Amino acid sequence: MSVENATSTSTPVAIPSDERPPLHSGDRLTRAEFARRYALHPEIKKAELIDGVVYVASPTHHRQHGKPHSLLVGWIIAYAAATPGVDFSNSATVLLDLENEHQPDALLRLEPIHGGRSRVTRDDYIEGPPDLIVEVAASSAAYDLHDKKRVYARSGVREYLVAQAYERRVDWWELREGVFTSLPLEADGTLRSRVFPGLWLDPAALWAGDAAALLATLQRGLADPAHAAFVERLRGVKQGIA
Repeated sequence: MSVENATSTSTPVAIPSDERPPLHSGDRLTRAEFARRYALHPEIKKAELIDGVVYVASPTHHRQHGKPHSLLVGWIIAYAAATPGVDFSNSATVLLDLENEHQPDALLRLEPIHGGRSRVTRDDYIEGPPDLIVEVAASSAAYDLHDKKRVYARSGVREYLVAQAYERRVDWWELREGVFTSLPLEADGTLRSRVFPGLWLDPAALWAGDAAALLATLQRGLADPAHAAFVERLRGVKQGIA
């Protein structure tokens, strides 16, 4: 979140750079103070507040983050384009509670009319838990698999996917009775969403950087009868049938 999309709607007073309060990893702040400081530091491209603790992102690498991130965003957009009532976003600010303001790499959300628990606020942030959050992590040691995972489970995020670059591994969990449980790897090597029927992922294609294969697997998912039934249900709700 940069200076133009800070959570405060008031115009910030110009403060000399050497007098601005800092924003450092490890700082413990309220969400309001985090948003205020973030707005004063446009040079910081990504920072998050996780259970009241600030995490400022390091510069990102191409193969370890930029490319898999781009592939997963394209995969999500392609799914949303074929599925009415499903919204998507890339690195948007998500407000979960008074100590958590995150910027997940990508997300999918059902509109509230379809049972989604998140909404878009007047000042254009996502408030409440999206239905699927996607993160690209450097390794299994990253906070995405620990601090964030606990917050997302507690907040009611229904599915959570983490792509770990060093391990070349994808973990995809669904929330069951408040606990994240791993989705199984299918016999054909795909991972498949339970919340979003037809959202199929080929982890091998992701790590090979093969966009065509990644989207071909998704197209197989979109051709599955479960996706057609899901689309029909979403359209029925929109039209007031269901």
